[in-house]
Amino acid sequence: MDKYRQIISDTVDRLLAVESLRQVGVNAGEDVALPSQIAVDEIIDLVRTIIFPGHFGHHITPRQNPLYWLGTTVDRLGQLLSVQVRAAFAMLDRQRGEVTDDACCEAVTEEFIAGLPLVREALALDARAIYLGDPAAVSVDEVICSYPAIRAITNYRVANMLYRLGVPVLPRMICERAHRETGIDIHPGATIGKSFMIDHGTGVVIGETAIIGDNVKLYQGVTLGARSFPTDEGGNPVKGLARHPIIGDNVVIYANSTILGRITVGSDSVIGGNIWVADDVEPGSIVLQARADNTIRLNNNLSR
Repeated sequence: MDKYRQIISDTVDRLLAVESLRQVGVNAGEDVALPSQIAVDEIIDLVRTIIFPGHFGHHITPRQNPLYWLGTTVDRLGQLLSVQVRAAFAMLDRQRGEVTDDACCEAVTEEFIAGLPLVREALALDARAIYLGDPAAVSVDEVICSYPAIRAITNYRVANMLYRLGVPVLPRMICERAHRETGIDIHPGATIGKSFMIDHGTGVVIGETAIIGDNVKLYQGVTLGARSFPTDEGGNPVKGLARHPIIGDNVVIYANSTILGRITVGSDSVIGGNIWVADDVEPGSIVLQARADNTIRLNNNLSR
């Protein structure tokens, strides 16, 4: 037992050594904590409850005093978010050798809270688009309560607002929460228009610089990805380049199709299933997979 305790003591000392902590981006002795995944999970749960009361979290009834309930819930969200925004900027500050003042963090939190009604408006259109686009959907309520797409799109729209406010780290953590839950991987930097629908959803990937117009419908397994990217003299990828597709309005992309590179799929187009697209598609196009001629193959086999 004495030997085991000594092993634990030595291991703890090695793990707390400054050199060891720096390997995983932690500076010993800092007062500001790193962003917390537990706190981020609570933030997104609170946002879902605020945006869709009753569908997520608690249902508001007149006896519960909706004004008080919603006020305290939004206040809790603001307090949590303020701490995590500060932690996220502190992480970035360590990398760039700067200091973000508290006033900036508070301004971000205030702007995010003020934007929640707009997030609800956007998500209401998304939920209705999913309902109208899926004949199996019984109601918009069912879509909100049970469809994975609405969870993923909710997280995206929340994360995208923080991303556009310049908050590091947290937007990606929020979108990865949806990725874990649904298998839908949307980068918070993507630009997605109104009435966005994902059907089924498993395996959908949307890259950072993708631009998606209004009334777009994606099926499971669709990838809006990048092709090869340039590297600098040290062999590191060059950041910040527009490398993902632009999808016009009213486009439908069926299951397992891959759209790669900074190309444009024109409005009102249909991309069939299991297609690889690496060139521009004109508006109003229908891109389908070539049909196999099984009749010829069958006749050849019979003639042998």
